[in-house]
Amino acid sequence: MKVKTSITLTEYLLQEIDNMSMGQKNRSAFIEEAVKAYIDRKKKQVRQKRDLEILNNKADMLNGEAEDVLSFQVDL
Repeated sequence: MKVKTSITLTEYLLQEIDNMSMGQKNRSAFIEEAVKAYIDRKKKQVRQKRDLEILNNKADMLNGEAEDVLSFQVDL
């Protein structure tokens, strides 16, 4: 469901939106697509940050396991 809202943008930004959409989309559709892409990017950053924190918290254990596996290798 779409909800009508009002936002205030600079004239420059509106001109850029019009230039980028090249008459193929109306402003609302362009802005909706841009906001969705921004939100998706932010969500991905949050997931990546969380994943990095998990890896950092488990780094010592993972490094220990890697060293253990490497100890089974033999020189050829």
